[in-house]
Amino acid sequence: METHLAERFLNTPDGEVAERILRACVHCGFCTATCPTYQILGDEQDSPRGRIYLMKQVLEGATPTLSTLRHLDRCLTCRNCESTCPSGVHYSRLLDIGRRVVASEVRRPRGEAIGRSVLHRLISHKPLFDSLMKIGRVARPLLPAALQAKIPHVHVPIGKWPTQTHARKILMLNNCVQEGMLPAVDKATARVLDRLGIQAIIERKSGCCGSLPYHMDDEEGGLADVRRNIDAWWPHIEQGLEAIVINISGCSAMVKDYGYLMRLDPAYAEKAARISAMTFDLSEWLARELGSRRPKTALPAQRLVFHPPCTLQHAQKIRGVVEAMLTTWGAELQPIQESHLCCGSAGAYSVLQPELSQKLRSRKLSNLERHQPEVILSANVGCIGHLGGGTQTPVMHWIEWMEQRLLAGGVTDERIEMPEMAPDTHEEGASVRNTLKATAITRPGREAAAEKKAEAA
Repeated sequence: METHLAERFLNTPDGEVAERILRACVHCGFCTATCPTYQILGDEQDSPRGRIYLMKQVLEGATPTLSTLRHLDRCLTCRNCESTCPSGVHYSRLLDIGRRVVASEVRRPRGEAIGRSVLHRLISHKPLFDSLMKIGRVARPLLPAALQAKIPHVHVPIGKWPTQTHARKILMLNNCVQEGMLPAVDKATARVLDRLGIQAIIERKSGCCGSLPYHMDDEEGGLADVRRNIDAWWPHIEQGLEAIVINISGCSAMVKDYGYLMRLDPAYAEKAARISAMTFDLSEWLARELGSRRPKTALPAQRLVFHPPCTLQHAQKIRGVVEAMLTTWGAELQPIQESHLCCGSAGAYSVLQPELSQKLRSRKLSNLERHQPEVILSANVGCIGHLGGGTQTPVMHWIEWMEQRLLAGGVTDERIEMPEMAPDTHEEGASVRNTLKATAITRPGREAAAEKKAEAA
């Protein structure tokens, strides 16, 4: 696409990134076929191609309006268009730049700005958020239906954090909302890893991955979260930490981008790139650790569907990995139409754009429940909470289900071949991370991989 940036953007980091992305777009329109908002609204300006034109105009000197802001706000940042685009347009990076520029020039209505600020502060204040969730569960029968829908059900015992110490150690995220919304997930993750001889650690000086503020008009707040996490994690990395393993796909996608986000910060660029390189979504990690094993005893089959979050399948390009593990452990996975489409959660989107979000949820649930599954599984706290608020079918994290199967079936070391994952497309640290995946990450992991290879030979 021919592009002529306004002088104020020339030779700037944002300008260089934006121009490269704009010139990659051939405005073919393939993206409109998989864009959720375009599917619902049918408005070209609510499609990736239309938004690219809007951002191009602003970057070339046009004055943005409140209408421009609205069209960019309605984007879910699901990145489905990036999976569809034959030209490799990195739409999400352009959107971050466009939103930042437009938000700096267009003033939101006062009530809307206050509402976004309050939402951001509520979610990012972990003690307050967790307390409100606990109160909400107790008082659920007394709450309005709309509020009840925002409080996910807990479908498995929460249990305790394992106390065993292991030589192999990984860091988990001190997340902002999952511990309050889905209190069993982190503990189930830690127990599964403990069973495999891996100790999970949460560094309490860390916190939100930064995604929420970064995408809610508070980019500096998001980057401050990034720096805080790097500072909190770095001592563990220096002590030989094996990896950072994250069980929230939206957060793992964000942390994998730390290298890019911090690339211009001389104090953090190198550390951020290393952190991106050693960050894994739980599905990637467990596929390597557990994927070569199977149940000791036969397990009864269970009819399930797995909803792959956009941040898993489009942002991280991880497809089929969770499904293969679930199938090995007795899941009868039911086919899903439009599995590529967003469920409408998208971080704070379900609160900020409730009408569109609920339409997308209804469409998604219709496809997920078509074959009457006993349980709906997913990999992101937002998706789980959002979908659970619209159905009576239990919705839970896949690791909660996996832990129950591990307890029931035991584990053997018999080899089961897992499907290859799609290439990692996060530029910063991608080659390093893909090398780490192939070698099981650390010295103990490499030695274990070598031993298994020798035994197989």
